[in-house]
Amino acid sequence: MNPTELVALSATALSTAIHARSVSCREVMRAYLAQIARFNPQVNALVSLQDPERLLAEADRYDEALRRGESMGWMHGFPQAPKDLAATAGIPTTMGFRALAQHVPPHDAWVVERMRRAGAIFVGKSNTPEFGLGSHTYNGVFGATRNAWDPARSAGGSSGGAAAALALRMLPVADGSDMMGSLRNPAGWQHIYGMRPSMGLVPHGPADELFFQQLGTEGPMGRTPQDVAMLLSVQAGPDPRAPLSQNGDPARFAAPLARDFAGTRIGWLGDYGGRLPMEAGVLSLCQASLRHFEDIGCTVEDARPDFDMERLWRSWLTLRSFLVAGRLRPVHADARQRALLKPEAIWEIEQGRHLDAQAVYRATCDRSAWYGALGRLFERYDYLVLPSAQVFPFDVGIAWPKDVGGCAMDTYHRWMEVVIGGTLAGLPVIAVPAGFNAEGLPMGLQIMGRPRADLEVLQIADAWHRAVPFADRRPPMLDAHGMHTGGSKDPA
Repeated sequence: MNPTELVALSATALSTAIHARSVSCREVMRAYLAQIARFNPQVNALVSLQDPERLLAEADRYDEALRRGESMGWMHGFPQAPKDLAATAGIPTTMGFRALAQHVPPHDAWVVERMRRAGAIFVGKSNTPEFGLGSHTYNGVFGATRNAWDPARSAGGSSGGAAAALALRMLPVADGSDMMGSLRNPAGWQHIYGMRPSMGLVPHGPADELFFQQLGTEGPMGRTPQDVAMLLSVQAGPDPRAPLSQNGDPARFAAPLARDFAGTRIGWLGDYGGRLPMEAGVLSLCQASLRHFEDIGCTVEDARPDFDMERLWRSWLTLRSFLVAGRLRPVHADARQRALLKPEAIWEIEQGRHLDAQAVYRATCDRSAWYGALGRLFERYDYLVLPSAQVFPFDVGIAWPKDVGGCAMDTYHRWMEVVIGGTLAGLPVIAVPAGFNAEGLPMGLQIMGRPRADLEVLQIADAWHRAVPFADRRPPMLDAHGMHTGGSKDPA
């Protein structure tokens, strides 16, 4: 198998090949390092890259383990690059903040710990915006990550580095995290799959606060739903250190996903009945793609939650700024570090500093009422669907869109309001490719499932992947370099 064929494999097929010893961990590492050398300079997706000779020596040790009949797990020998928000022992974790440019943690984040135990070899980190704030991946340490489909455009965020690396076959799978669509928006913008798991399914830590930090969660990204599910089987599962982690055997995500969807009911949320401004073409593209649900046996109807969406936005503003201010207040309090913060981070912290306890309590009550409103919708529908973003990938040189569909954006993140529903309800949501506009730019759909229905969400994403005619479409950059071999629908 030549390197081009090797990096074109799905992660599921790659793991099978490694364990069958039809390809060595050294060959895998060499192929991915070559892919990184070829494409990373064009998009800046992976940062803090490690010494290639050391990585190849580590791959040799993994090959020796397989010769002894010892496998560390599904990711044995996989090149990986954890998101630069997640602590990695011995590798810089900058969070995109200049004051942390030389910060090397002594420990792994729990999700990194699990991937390391499963056999991943860390080649570096994936780029992220400063402290993960904003759905556009740029920072003062490494600069901006560019879109795999058009390097003049944003890769999204905050898991933009992970998404671009996946789209260009620089990683077999990737981890990310999601507070405001950070696994969903970049996935939709790079024609891959990104899943925000149910609240507590993937334990998050270590952290100073373990009970309230439940707006954000870590999760998987991949080029196929089966790959996403397999990485989730590594990431998920209870942890006694995480008081709100879910019980349940994560091995359930490693089973085949195929199932029948005849009679399944889809509720199309769209733009919440005109509530959300959209760039021209986003809504029509997503609506046109809904026919593929019908192709797998589903029925699709317009759906509207019985809820004041401005109330939901106010709840979001309060809870997000409360959490960001709590986490970053020490940085803001230090005048030297505060001078290094981007304006959006300072704004978020200062919003949170002026909140009182009653405002936070009212916001959590509003969040609870929203959960109830979606619960009533799920009495009629099996899944709820809406776009993964309100705009197509924009110019990489701007900080954030100031206008969407003729509507001025009053905050740095208002243009991503479409993702807050799944976040605030703590529900499983996966972004799937919806197709391309006339300029060849990707857009995605969010598929939201019932509480703790993570497996069911992955199953319908798998059926979608098999049904849509554009699943195997590759970024033009790959074709320009002669990478025509292999697709995402391999028989793994």
